[in-house]
Amino acid sequence: MKNIAVLVSGGGTNLQAIINAQIDGIVKSGKITLVVSNNPSAYALTRAQNSGIKTVVLNKKELNKSFEDELIKTMEENNIDIIVLAGFMCILSEKFTSRFANRIINVHPSLIPSFCGKGFYGLHVHEAALQYGVKVTGATVHFVNEIPDGGKIIMQKAVNIFENDTPETLQKRVMEEAEWKILPLALEKVCNELK
Repeated sequence: MKNIAVLVSGGGTNLQAIINAQIDGIVKSGKITLVVSNNPSAYALTRAQNSGIKTVVLNKKELNKSFEDELIKTMEENNIDIIVLAGFMCILSEKFTSRFANRIINVHPSLIPSFCGKGFYGLHVHEAALQYGVKVTGATVHFVNEIPDGGKIIMQKAVNIFENDTPETLQKRVMEEAEWKILPLALEKVCNELK
């Protein structure tokens, strides 16, 4: 059973999808043992506490240059095998990503390589997709390296775009139809394949 840490900054809907997938037996080769947030008021921390999961807050502004050192220390002290970035609004450097190579996964709300990389997060991704006029978008789970959204793709799922979509309606549909489905599946796959 692999120890999973989920890194969060906001509401924690993707965290909740993983917690639900554990309960439903979809994620069975690993268990969330730690939730870390850079935001002390993230609702994701409440979700974790409600599920009996240990939480840690590492405030990036306060820690400044020692943020990643503290993050590495926290991962090692808790014997973390797999790290999931679930709406974690911090770019991690090569110092961190190389330390946990092929053990950090992220979910991105588009079909990479479209609408990804620096500046593409949250509603910005869906605004760009609608502005460009694509007919299909979706979500991608990928390994994390030092390049934002640059790691090897693990899983993708397409979602159709409708004519009357707004960035908000599209974001909701991508979460419900793609992110919340493939993130737990990809996590189980990575946990199962990790030696």
